[in-house]
Amino acid sequence: MNSGKIVFSQIMEFLPLYEFSKCVKCYNGEYKVRSFSCMDQFLSMAFAQLTYRESLRDIESCLRSMRARLYHMGIRGRISKSTLADANESRDWRIWADFAQVLIHKAKRLYLNDPFGIELKETVYALDSTTIDLCLALFPWAHFRKNKAAVKLHTLLDLRGSIPSFIEITEGKVHDVNILDLLILEPGSFCVMDRGYLDFQRLHAIHLSGAFFVVRAKTNLNFRRLYSRPVKKKTGLRSDQTIALNVYQSAKEYPDHLRLVRFVDKEGRRYSFLTNNLSLEAITIADLYKERWKVELFFKWIKQHLRIKAFFGTSENAVKTQVWIAISIYVLVAIVKKELGLKKSLYEILQILSVTIFEKDQLFQALMENDHQNQNIENDNQLMLFNL
Repeated sequence: MNSGKIVFSQIMEFLPLYEFSKCVKCYNGEYKVRSFSCMDQFLSMAFAQLTYRESLRDIESCLRSMRARLYHMGIRGRISKSTLADANESRDWRIWADFAQVLIHKAKRLYLNDPFGIELKETVYALDSTTIDLCLALFPWAHFRKNKAAVKLHTLLDLRGSIPSFIEITEGKVHDVNILDLLILEPGSFCVMDRGYLDFQRLHAIHLSGAFFVVRAKTNLNFRRLYSRPVKKKTGLRSDQTIALNVYQSAKEYPDHLRLVRFVDKEGRRYSFLTNNLSLEAITIADLYKERWKVELFFKWIKQHLRIKAFFGTSENAVKTQVWIAISIYVLVAIVKKELGLKKSLYEILQILSVTIFEKDQLFQALMENDHQNQNIENDNQLMLFNL
């Protein structure tokens, strides 16, 4: 047993503290702060994410009950509900957004060579959004519908390691396609999207940047076929065509040729995909779109296992602060998993951390795979209930 640092402190040792201080200084996060620092705020919110706290009062009660161990957690300031609420309300959410990007870049380097189901050297992203419903009376700034409030979490997910490469938090009424204006894709990379992102002017901008896209086509697409390639229908492919757009405005926005791949899955559902990549095999285009569902799984996972559906504050700054710190914890756990070479899933790691956060076991020992065969060791001091 490790008689030194508790598990929580060992996890936080993976944080790049120098980069954290740079993010704080960039936005004057500790201007006129006397006791409750930005690090205290981050650690308190990280504790809430790792142990599934439900409110600020819940955080306060749990941390005060462990007052003797707060110093070992790295928390120096006095924990109170009002102090944490004020910090979430007033300190710029961009501190946590920038710091999350630091962790994301670190995680991407660790997962750079991980397979994701398709043999491609290029980086492949999946772009999608999820809506988090809110109460209009409490969150009047989060415009969505007449009688409903919501925020949208737009995410560009790197399929290697399921690491979010880009995240934008907007009001619920912001259409998904507008996020394409904010993306900067590296040349040669792939971006896989659903039909909600079909905007030919924006897709042509991606094409001119040297990146590739795979997007599901709409059923009323008006085009003319230039030529066709042979396909193996046993694989589910139905056609592979090079096309040009017929509608004047669409052809003006996307004057180059496009590739249209039609595919039927095992359940008989028909799909049509548009891409600007003319060299990949048609079945690979269909397989790339299948991998897009990983971003749906990512949204489902973070909603179930992180605190981003019930918020500790009602202002826009407090909501974005909580979401960005939640994303930071997700990425931090992914970094810990890779650095320690763990085979457990992120869900299993979070479950273990939630009950061992104040233990003084070595982190690897607490998270490593259990050897069930070694658990049946006889103890001579223990009476046997059944003699078999």
